[in-house]
Amino acid sequence: MEKHKCGWCLGSDLYQKYHDTEWGVPVYDDHTLFEFLILETMQAGLSWITILNKRANYHVALDQFDVQKIAAYTDAKKQELLANPGIIRNKLKVNSIVTNAQHFIRIQQEFGSFSHYIWSFVYHKPIKNKITQYKQIPANTPLSDRISKDLKKRGFKFVGSTIIYAFMQATGMVNDHETACFRYDAV
Repeated sequence: MEKHKCGWCLGSDLYQKYHDTEWGVPVYDDHTLFEFLILETMQAGLSWITILNKRANYHVALDQFDVQKIAAYTDAKKQELLANPGIIRNKLKVNSIVTNAQHFIRIQQEFGSFSHYIWSFVYHKPIKNKITQYKQIPANTPLSDRISKDLKKRGFKFVGSTIIYAFMQATGMVNDHETACFRYDAV
């Protein structure tokens, strides 16, 4: 008998693998949090499957998401990224990668880690919602509004409330697996 999965991931092997192994799993590691923050900002206006399909390309293009290296990218490196057909070639998004890396480091310096900063919004414990059908999942919440506002105040780009809510779901700050999904209690 096949396990019940959230309806949004059905029909794509890549989506299902991501759902089954990553989505909603609490992430406390700054490196992984930075990767998801960048990938979610790249998603703005696009589908998540588009980003998943380009994820390996981003790893190569962005020095395995090394925040220190990215924060020091020059205009020449940005031009190289804009010429890379394997990633989203949007000038504002490419510029935001560097800007966000710089602000990410500032948060690490201020709070000891980005993880400590971001998880403090949920008191360092995942919010476990009771979603019965994935279509009930909100695009954003008052909490994602608050986090988005704080990140923007700190200089981050492409961190609107909807992007931040997707980031919260991806990194397990909020568990939006359907209650019947085999991953609901696992994460």
